[in-house]
Amino acid sequence: MAPDHAAPPLPRSSPGAVPPRTVPADPVGLLGSKAETLENLAPLVRTARVLPLLHFRVDEWSADRDRVLDRVEDRPWGHRPLIVRSSTRREDDPRTLMPGSYLSVAGVTGRAALRTAVDAVIDSYRARVDVLPEHELGDQLVLVQPLVRDVTMSGVVFTCDPNTGSPYLVVNYEEDGDPAAVTGGGRARLRTFYSWKSADTSRVDPRLRRLVLLSHELEELLGRTGLDVEFAFDHDGELYLLQVRPLVVEPLTDDGALEEALAAVAAKVRTASQPHPHLCGQRTVFGVMPDWNPAEIVGTRPRPLAASLYQRLITDGQWAAQRARYGYRDVRGFPLMLDFRGLPYVDVRASCNSLVPASLDDRVAERLVDHYIDRLVDNPELHDKIEFDVVFSCYSFTVRERLADQAGHLFGAGERDDVVVALRTLTNDLMDPEFPARQEDLAAITSLRAKLNEVRQSDLDLPSQVYWLLEDCRRFGTLAFAGFARLGFIATEMLRSLVGIGVLTEQDVARLMASLDTVTNRMLSDRTALSREEFLHRYGFLRPGTYDIRSPRYDEDPDGYFDWPDRRTRAVDPPPFRLPASTMRLVDGLLRQHRLELDAHGLLAFVVTSIEQRENSKFEFTRHLSEALSLLARLGREAGVDVDDMSCTTITCVDELYRGAASPEEVLRRSADAGRQQYGLTRRLVLPPVIACPEDVTSFHLPTSEPNYVTQGTATGPVALISSRPADVKGKILMLPSGDPGYDWIFAEGVAGFITRFGGANSHMAIRAHQLGIPAVIGAGQVLYDRWSTARRLTVDCLNRRVEVLP
Repeated sequence: MAPDHAAPPLPRSSPGAVPPRTVPADPVGLLGSKAETLENLAPLVRTARVLPLLHFRVDEWSADRDRVLDRVEDRPWGHRPLIVRSSTRREDDPRTLMPGSYLSVAGVTGRAALRTAVDAVIDSYRARVDVLPEHELGDQLVLVQPLVRDVTMSGVVFTCDPNTGSPYLVVNYEEDGDPAAVTGGGRARLRTFYSWKSADTSRVDPRLRRLVLLSHELEELLGRTGLDVEFAFDHDGELYLLQVRPLVVEPLTDDGALEEALAAVAAKVRTASQPHPHLCGQRTVFGVMPDWNPAEIVGTRPRPLAASLYQRLITDGQWAAQRARYGYRDVRGFPLMLDFRGLPYVDVRASCNSLVPASLDDRVAERLVDHYIDRLVDNPELHDKIEFDVVFSCYSFTVRERLADQAGHLFGAGERDDVVVALRTLTNDLMDPEFPARQEDLAAITSLRAKLNEVRQSDLDLPSQVYWLLEDCRRFGTLAFAGFARLGFIATEMLRSLVGIGVLTEQDVARLMASLDTVTNRMLSDRTALSREEFLHRYGFLRPGTYDIRSPRYDEDPDGYFDWPDRRTRAVDPPPFRLPASTMRLVDGLLRQHRLELDAHGLLAFVVTSIEQRENSKFEFTRHLSEALSLLARLGREAGVDVDDMSCTTITCVDELYRGAASPEEVLRRSADAGRQQYGLTRRLVLPPVIACPEDVTSFHLPTSEPNYVTQGTATGPVALISSRPADVKGKILMLPSGDPGYDWIFAEGVAGFITRFGGANSHMAIRAHQLGIPAVIGAGQVLYDRWSTARRLTVDCLNRRVEVLP
């Protein structure tokens, strides 16, 4: 049985340099089971305390329980509240790492409770005979320690990125006083802090700086750079070391390229944040989810081809051209999405400028953009809700009150009136069905399918076909879609404001959404009404990763995506949406009061048409894009470049082949090799969702976002992780990495509910969930998404805005 061990006393505030010590000759020998490691480190660690401990073997407990209990009670701390912890040798062995596989029991007081707790821990060993054979049970250890009292912060430190091995310090912690909440997946308010190991951390919480010192000390003592360290702070500011184990990831040793990349990104953030003569706003911030939301559409680490396609079709020019045509400030020439060494970020200042009515006075516009930027910096959790909670981009029945609440201290009544009048004028123009740009967009999207057939039937070579498919998609598809998406947002905001003032209910909105004639609603009906061949002919070009050449189309893996019905059945059409005459009269009165130029029937027609056109135009331009990706894959095969390597090329390859006489083999291979090298670095970089200053590049917290809960329903089921490949999803809670429209196939398979990592309240998947009445959490954010992904079962309770982890 082990003696007591504890670190020598520390001054109560000693967050400075680590005192000198003699480093052990065999640092690897310090690592053993949980109990053995803590016992070995107790006399050596200077930057934290190791609690007194006692450990014993299972066979000692089996031979004489009372003797073991006596030994515990004989300790000076034996009558305090205790924690009985598992400490098997397989738990922390890098070859069989199984953290969290066994039980620990906290808050144990009294002899009888201690006996019960030890039995419970040993029973948890017996329950895992698959990895801990019976003949090894007697040699396993049980660890008893006093419980840390009055915990103010607890969590886990990884001394390298546990996903990539990159030299980041990653701290997952909570401040609600439960040391087991972080590791046990409880309902703590979890926070995540990242710091490049050589970064300046002078801006951060002093406790985090002390964890940096502890991490460096443990790496020196143990001779390893990949450690998993459990810790707790008490109310006196004392730091306790609760556990150390090796990480299974191989730490990155050559980090020079990453260091250079981070320095380059920080320099770009610094220069791009300066005032610009053609933009309002004194500074900018960058985010992965504002506006056209690259995190949702292509992901936070898209392959080079996907990123370049998104830039070509949307964010290089079409986004700004559309808004200028619709009456907003003209910011053409400014790319919306910047490339931070392969990580896509939206320039929020450019975005905010593009959502200011062109008629608004420049001085008011300047201050308005500054306010938008300041609000986002102060509330980074709003980065996926900018148009709803930060920017005023259209008129609504609540806009005047919202503007006064949000910015009344910054703008006088007359200036607020100017903003409201500009928004109302613009909105009246856009709600007019005869507005010229709306008519042009409708004509453009209508012509798109004929242009596809023209290219298909031509004698153009493969590079030329791809070039013109993308050119037509850009000119006639995504430009029009951008217009319909803007109208769809205005329609949604009108509905939200009617709900906000009590004219409509959430149930009214749900009925309206279910009645829409959209691709998803037709697809669900056709799923059982059409034959397999007919269904694939109509929808087969769709793919979960719309911009990802590696993502199979529906018609390339139909049996993987769908279970085909044995017989056809015709779905029952939802009832048409109608409002009571009294509600329509009330809406008519509101429209006159707010000086909006439509009547109630015209407003409903605008809402229905705009949302339908947004979804249906997306379907049309996606057909072009999917065809281009298929031809690119064929071009690669003929050049000896497989589809994975093709994903590392960029669309400039097509430009080079179309405009010149270079060899496809040479052009594609050169681009793929360069892209793969860059993507290898991109995968190891970690940046925050919102970058407000150069220092954020190397030291930051992940924001704990407030997710968007869709519908008022509840769903419970097993958790299924879905990437671009299909899976059995019936009755499950799906975890989707993005809200890509290509995931529409899940709705035909009886999904119980779903959670997306990224996405806003007006995103594609939010609209689908509304239409179909499926409980969903949109834009959970990295922290919550990662936590919920590890659960076995979840309950999604949208009415009460909560997700519960079930056993």
